Amino acid sequence: MQMIVERGCALDVHLSSVVACALVGPADQPPQRHERVFGTTYRELEALRGWLKELAVTHVAMVSTGVYWKPVYAVLECDFTLLVGNAQHLKQVPGRKTDRKDAAWLAELLHHGLIRPSFVPPPEIRELRDLVHYRRSLVAAQTSERNRTLKLLEGAGLKLASVVSNVFGVSGMAVLKALTTGDATPETIAALAQGRLRRKRELLTAAAEQRLGEPQRSMLGVQLRRLAAVEADIADVESRITERMERFRVQPRLLTTIPGVNELTAATIIAEIGIDMTSFGSASRLAAWAGVCPGSSESAGKKKTVATRKGNPQLKAVLVNAALSAARVEGSYFKDKYHRLKVRRGAKRAAVAIAHKLLVVAFHLLSTGEPFRELGEGFLDQQARHRTTRRLIRRLNQLGYEVQTARRAEGGPSAGLPTSVAGNLVRAP
Repeated sequence: MQMIVERGCALDVHLSSVVACALVGPADQPPQRHERVFGTTYRELEALRGWLKELAVTHVAMVSTGVYWKPVYAVLECDFTLLVGNAQHLKQVPGRKTDRKDAAWLAELLHHGLIRPSFVPPPEIRELRDLVHYRRSLVAAQTSERNRTLKLLEGAGLKLASVVSNVFGVSGMAVLKALTTGDATPETIAALAQGRLRRKRELLTAAAEQRLGEPQRSMLGVQLRRLAAVEADIADVESRITERMERFRVQPRLLTTIPGVNELTAATIIAEIGIDMTSFGSASRLAAWAGVCPGSSESAGKKKTVATRKGNPQLKAVLVNAALSAARVEGSYFKDKYHRLKVRRGAKRAAVAIAHKLLVVAFHLLSTGEPFRELGEGFLDQQARHRTTRRLIRRLNQLGYEVQTARRAEGGPSAGLPTSVAGNLVRAP
């Protein structure tokens, strides 16, 4: 193997210790090994940086173990070329594992240039990513608390969920607050309905006939207070995300021009992939990194169908949600493509396929700075005009029609038709 890094150091990072192994020497001679153990406090990490500078180290490699590598990365990123490797790609030989051997093995891989670095965004993107991830955790906590509230109501015999489409909407929250008082009658609860729910007052009265006991009312009050606190926290985090996004004025506007992508979705995309697309090189590599494209499995010249590869779970989830939203936009290319794929491959595969297309579009928008251009719902028909014509004629024949076709003249009365032929339909006897 050809040696590439002449002055490199590998770090085996743990909760309270960092084992460093540096290999220093020219490419045509055996390198000198230097080993040392440091703590993980800021003072110890500063000592680690000074030791690396004394050895004139240029490259530092570590494994992305939990969150322990992040403070080490923050201290060293300004002075060295850092490589954060995937733990699955850098496993040590089984049965020969110690902290020093792990660091030595990682140093050997770095010395020969065999570590594939992971994508680590710059500090301002990492700060935005922390906020986006925390908002996602708060939304998950909100969903869990809402499910517990619905479970309490169902256990008590209150069938609000069967009448109210959104129990936690304006009318639903008013009903839940009235239930905590203990003196609300079914008629009083039905009178709290607003909007279209007022048409269901009789059903709401019947669903609220069962009364809550004292333990259930107190528990419901606690759950409502927790929901209010979580909603306030989500609003606070979203305002901080908006403040961070003001640093990126052009990129969010470009991304929100894509159907199905709103401000929060654009913030999540930027938080996960950044704004510099040169880190990924191509749209296909970005799609593979995000996990929205099929994996590859070939053996003995035969290709096997495999599921999508593991990627960035946060980015993949928000892209799939955006794909489902884009599939409901009237006149959109994504809507037409989604429904075509849904018929053949199912709803889930169609959503992942549209998510893949959205990510490819986002890559090109962030790379070129050009706005999104809608292809239109009839783009696929224009791409396969003759194939569509034959399919429609075959379908009409199956329905019992005889189709007589003739090619239309340029600029004729049927020039606006999406197909290349104009025809007359005759009902078969």
